[in-house]
Amino acid sequence: MAESKAATEMPSSHQTSAAPSDKTRTGSNDNALVTGEPSPSGEQKADDVLPSDASTTTPPENGETSKPPQEEPKDFEKASVGKRTVVMGALCMAVFLAALDVTIITTALPTISEEFQSSSGYTWIGSAFLLGNAASIPTWGKISDIFGRKPVLLVANVIFFVGSLVAALANSIGMLIAARAIQGIGAGGLVILVNITIGDLFSLRNRGAYYGIIGMVWAFASAIGPIIGGAFAQRVTWRWCFYINLPLDGVAFFIILFFLDVKTPKTPIFEGLKAIDWLGSLTVVGATLMFLFGIEYGGVTHPWDSAIVLCLIIFGIVTFGVFVLIQWKVSKYPVMPLAIFSKRSTCACFFIVSIHGMVFIASSYYLPLYFQASLGAGPLRSGVLLLPTCGALSVTSLGTGFYIRKTGRYLDCIYFGFFFMTLGYGLFINLDANSSLAKIVIYQLIAGFGIGPLFQSPLIALQSRIKPRDIATATATFGFVRQLSTSISVVIGGVIYQNEMRAKQAQIVAAVGQQAGSALSGAGAGANTQLVNTLPEPGREVAQQAFADSLSTMWILYVVLSGVGLLVVPLIGTRELSGKFEETKTGLEAEKEKAAERKREAEAKRAGKGRKSGEVEMEGGQAGIQEGEKA
Repeated sequence: MAESKAATEMPSSHQTSAAPSDKTRTGSNDNALVTGEPSPSGEQKADDVLPSDASTTTPPENGETSKPPQEEPKDFEKASVGKRTVVMGALCMAVFLAALDVTIITTALPTISEEFQSSSGYTWIGSAFLLGNAASIPTWGKISDIFGRKPVLLVANVIFFVGSLVAALANSIGMLIAARAIQGIGAGGLVILVNITIGDLFSLRNRGAYYGIIGMVWAFASAIGPIIGGAFAQRVTWRWCFYINLPLDGVAFFIILFFLDVKTPKTPIFEGLKAIDWLGSLTVVGATLMFLFGIEYGGVTHPWDSAIVLCLIIFGIVTFGVFVLIQWKVSKYPVMPLAIFSKRSTCACFFIVSIHGMVFIASSYYLPLYFQASLGAGPLRSGVLLLPTCGALSVTSLGTGFYIRKTGRYLDCIYFGFFFMTLGYGLFINLDANSSLAKIVIYQLIAGFGIGPLFQSPLIALQSRIKPRDIATATATFGFVRQLSTSISVVIGGVIYQNEMRAKQAQIVAAVGQQAGSALSGAGAGANTQLVNTLPEPGREVAQQAFADSLSTMWILYVVLSGVGLLVVPLIGTRELSGKFEETKTGLEAEKEKAAERKREAEAKRAGKGRKSGEVEMEGGQAGIQEGEKA
């Protein structure tokens, strides 16, 4: 009873469009009606107010001026089709640019490294973007809770714009790497804030369709990125890989500025900055960077058993533990509230997205390696050969969103996705140096059909299982888990593939000679794929098959991971998706309400445990008395 009473007295962090009483509450008793605290007269609590009382205007007391009526929630779903199209177009453009910058640089990297005469730049130009992206994601969600979605989304646009401009004008490899890190920070904010904003604009059931559109845009941008990057590098200059962002990002900025209609709190800047969980933010950023630097260095710049790699990975993990303690015991407005991990179903959602992140990135990263090393394709043709995966992913991502909106069922989509993803990656094991184009396309289509539904379905499942107040931080955590998982996956896959190539070194050396064989084994194998095409027969065929066999062993890992994900799906459970629009409250006052809610929930939980413990002791005492009487 204490727990349910606490729940009824909690102020909501959402306000529904179906609550007419919110429009007419005025006067000095507003707080009494909203929070359940006694009015100045001490006569009523919110629980005692009749519906007719709640809609009655309370006269001002003590000479106070009455407050203006609360603004009715803005239901964006009722906006005109034209306005929704324009706003979604701008949000899609923001995601398109963030996704494009992940892949557009891949085919231009050799040209850039050659211009700056930097072999290490080949790795760090891409890694800097991913590191900035992953490390910044958790903080973006909480900042948007304090200052509102729109201004923070605009700030992310500006950061991405500045990073793109500096990258385009870079005159040294260090300047370019720094610019890519800035781009990554902005891109992380763009993607997460678009997902959070869609959650604010649309009801739980309807937002699936819009997440589906975002997933389709992401897949399309990822697919054409290598093609556009290669074309710029060959036909114009690699700098256009970054110049292209400027006009598109500018258009998205102004559309969001003038057309995105979400309520923005008037949070004082200094008060808002003080409310940010700086200790938690810096800790999670530091932990993420140390851990990812460690796995980036491992086996490439330094051996895995070197002091620098071990220290970075170990201290990164320890710092993650410190971050959890800070969120639990210290943070007033936590970046990652531990309450979002308190249910089996939400933990299953986070586990599912980590598995999906680890598996789907493997096809994006290692299929092009297979195309180039085993089939002799160039960078541009590799991008074209990857289109079946991206096409299938786009179609099923979009279709899944509309299926969820029509039926309200998300678990079917998760089962469907994991089944076909497991099947598709299992078929990848069968790819060899002589695989036909038809086989390559069909296998990718099957895998792509499975990958697509798993972008938005677990997110909808997660949002249906948590309190509305935690949706922004949970969505940011969801994105953080996915980004961290992709980084870990690339390293694990690389270790397996490199070890297999090292095991085949004697076979390769016997076929192509000592110098070429050494270049094609171990950690250097991936960087020397073009060497394979210059080898004479039959040595070339041996090298191509060695790459294919090594990758086949690696695909087994991802099949097992996907299969484990399929077994975990039932733990998510089902829940009815509401079609009623709820407006999210943001700002410092809303954060204070959330903190008060969490405090009351913790007290109610402790009271419940204490009461249960007392009942157990009482039962034990009574049993002892009865035994004594029998004796």
